[in-house]
Amino acid sequence: MTKYFLPVTLLLALAACAPQAELVKVRSDMNDLRAEVKGRAPDVSGIQKRLDALETTVKGTTDLQKAMADYGAKSDQLATDIQLLQGKLEENNFRIAELTQKLDDKSFKIAELSAKVEELESKVKVQSGVTTTTSTKQATVAAKTSEPSDIYRQAKNDYDKGNFDLALAGFQAYLAQFPTAALADKSQYWIGECYYAKKDFSKAIEAFAKVIKSYPKSEKAAGAKLKIGFSYLNEKNNAKAREYLHKVIKEHPSSDEAALAKDKLKKISQ
Repeated sequence: MTKYFLPVTLLLALAACAPQAELVKVRSDMNDLRAEVKGRAPDVSGIQKRLDALETTVKGTTDLQKAMADYGAKSDQLATDIQLLQGKLEENNFRIAELTQKLDDKSFKIAELSAKVEELESKVKVQSGVTTTTSTKQATVAAKTSEPSDIYRQAKNDYDKGNFDLALAGFQAYLAQFPTAALADKSQYWIGECYYAKKDFSKAIEAFAKVIKSYPKSEKAAGAKLKIGFSYLNEKNNAKAREYLHKVIKEHPSSDEAALAKDKLKKISQ
């Protein structure tokens, strides 16, 4: 009789990791076996068949758990791969933006050299009795301006130092000279931030609205909508504030701005 209880004990140990429903079934079958063994002489072939069936059940459960573990591992690997791809995408976007800025600077330098050539040509013409044209004079003035990235960088430095009037003039100068350059959308956004810092919320709203209208796909679009909401809050217009905060959450759900919008809406409701 003892030799039949040993495999039963082993099966109980294997079944310890099975789901709760399977464990209940296994325990029930084991109790039936114990009762059968105690009550009469054991039918060896019958008990063996039932033990084999239990062993198959436990093995199937173990295989299922292993499959689930493999699936979990694959899911973790997939999540890791997605994160790596997102990181590479962000890195590529940064490099593209950087190259675009350099291209703007190169284009400006070419225009600057062309202006200098025209200036020299105009001097030659003057010496030959021909007056300079208006376009030549304009090119000469353009040649004395700074590169696009230099103007933007200086304006941003002024903003970071709290020199909001200087920063505002710098960003406006950038847009005036390079309206289609790579940093045009950011310059327009920082114009809004300058007005916001100066507590001129009406002009801030106008500036941020231009970001949304002129550069709807800009990475600054979510921030512009958020700051419009904040500006309306400062003007005590809670209805418009809620409208724009909800826009941020709806149109940019995964952004940091959406989290800030949710937090601000909670505070408004309190």
